[in-house]
Amino acid sequence: MYDIKYHDKDLSDFSFLVTGGAGFIGSNIVEYLLKNGAKKVRVLDNLATGRISNLDGFKDNPAFEFINGDIRDLATCRKACLGINYISHQAALGSVPRSIKEPENTNAVNVDGFVNMLIAAKDEKVNKFVYASSSSVYGDEKSLPKVEERIGNPLSPYAVSKFTNELYAKVFQNVYGLQITGLRYFNIFGPRQDPNGEYAAVIPLFVSKIMKREEVFIDGDGEQTRDFTFVENAVQANIKAMLAEDKTVEAGVFNIAVGENFSVNGLYNEIQSLLGSDHKATYRETRKGDVRNSLADISKAQAQIGYNPQFYFGRGLTITVDYFKEHFSRD
Repeated sequence: MYDIKYHDKDLSDFSFLVTGGAGFIGSNIVEYLLKNGAKKVRVLDNLATGRISNLDGFKDNPAFEFINGDIRDLATCRKACLGINYISHQAALGSVPRSIKEPENTNAVNVDGFVNMLIAAKDEKVNKFVYASSSSVYGDEKSLPKVEERIGNPLSPYAVSKFTNELYAKVFQNVYGLQITGLRYFNIFGPRQDPNGEYAAVIPLFVSKIMKREEVFIDGDGEQTRDFTFVENAVQANIKAMLAEDKTVEAGVFNIAVGENFSVNGLYNEIQSLLGSDHKATYRETRKGDVRNSLADISKAQAQIGYNPQFYFGRGLTITVDYFKEHFSRD
């Protein structure tokens, strides 16, 4: 945890719910809230992709509470929202390739589960609902940088699910008056990101494979670009969006990134350098549903929620590689 504060309010007056709080991004948000004295931090997670070990450091904190439950069950969502002031909704089934393989599961969690959470938040009169959207909603829109008001056609079931979240958010704001804000994440990375499994994200996967001297695949020619964003920037965005009092923030959606992009080949070379490795990658065909280039315009988030990324690519990657070096040295 980094000694940077993203809020001015006294958090001891407020109770927070972090759905998907045992996951990579969610557990980092939980850590920030507990470190900064939140009255209560409740986690709702079914541990399908999250890990209970991500919460081990919090279990003795009297302000921490864990519910092992599924957002696809409305009664569970209602229980989780009881007495809650602010929600950070991170629970989702991620990965474009997984959504192509399992569109029904992606829809059930990301759409049905999302609507359940909206209903529960509305009925329990939660102050603010902040949710994770995705840069995947830009789809085949080729212009750079990506601006919130200009999107294309979605390229995967995952992208459809996240765009559907944004549509429902607008409706729940307009019809029910629920204060709700969406954050379009651009390739979030950092400590606690899972390097294992078929749908592991690229940075922990690269680090893990290089360290283990296992075969590493790069999709396509490796010249596709991404606005790689360190997880602490996403934590900042969630805290500031939840506590923002500016009415223009409500029902809005904001790019959460750094505003710089790097190629996958460049990323791989940087990781090689940090690990002192010469492990070669194997190139294979381009993945279905992938966006070719991604770069965010973050000016809207800067202006309206005071978002100001503190961790740029190089610093974030160094922290992340060091974390995994320590992690794998213990295994």
